[in-house]
Amino acid sequence: MQILVTGINGFVGKHLARELASRDIEVIGVGHQEPTVNEEIAGIVSQYFQCDVTKPDAVDLLPLENLNAVINLAGLASVGASFKNPELYMNVNVNVLSVLGGALLNKNPRARMIAVSTGGIYESNQLLPLTETSQTVENGSPYAKSKLAMEEAARELRKNGQDCVVVRPFNHIGPGQGLGFLIPDLADKLKRADPANPQITAGNLRTIRDFTDVRDIAKAYTDLATSEVLEYDLYNVCSGSGQSGEDIVKALCSSLNINFAELTINTDPSLIRPTDPPKIIGDSSRLQEDTGWEPEIPLSKTVEDIVAELNS
Repeated sequence: MQILVTGINGFVGKHLARELASRDIEVIGVGHQEPTVNEEIAGIVSQYFQCDVTKPDAVDLLPLENLNAVINLAGLASVGASFKNPELYMNVNVNVLSVLGGALLNKNPRARMIAVSTGGIYESNQLLPLTETSQTVENGSPYAKSKLAMEEAARELRKNGQDCVVVRPFNHIGPGQGLGFLIPDLADKLKRADPANPQITAGNLRTIRDFTDVRDIAKAYTDLATSEVLEYDLYNVCSGSGQSGEDIVKALCSSLNINFAELTINTDPSLIRPTDPPKIIGDSSRLQEDTGWEPEIPLSKTVEDIVAELNS
């Protein structure tokens, strides 16, 4: 098999490349700003293209004709930054799919497109766990709105004959995730804390989220890209269980040999979003029934690997 991955140099992309290669799938990578593939995965990516996939002329140069699937990770993903430039988020996150999907439809209509949306498009004030039929937001962040518009573009591709499957991943974590996200930020603060009097600042650590290891996410995307028959065109990707920010801090303290009972946590109001829901948990039953996928890596192992990377 031959699968093309856009955004391959990113956090998820590198793990996905490794997962595909582990199944003897030829990996073709696409990145936007980087002229070469990341050195971590250079040995397993057969071809690499620097390409702005929102530009039809650039996409026309990609080798789409013989692909079995495309997994589209390209796009803008920062919720906070989306408020500063909502039009950019709308344009990029919709066009990366519509342009690439349209080209794939013209050149290779039998190939499957995996379009990555987000579990952040669900209305939080409803019955949990959230399923694919749960209500989506009407007045969400510009990021959420751009992903809903992207899903509409996916529906248009399907109407025109494209095999386009949308995935809605919930929070994913793991080694390789940079600063600016909850766990890397907390791990960095804890590592730099004074051992004699450990203190950190954080936002609201009582909120509960559905975390899945990025390596399990990569397996889910690969399963969906390679399954011969799928019953649906929309799948949640999540663990089905919830962990609070405090649970994360306790796990990090354990891996860093810090006594949680001696840790002082100071609340930083600037890190709190007033609209953040207290609890979000998803349901991935549809994905598990159709592909046999299920999350395998526990939070303790994920945190252990994050800390090991931080210490390396």
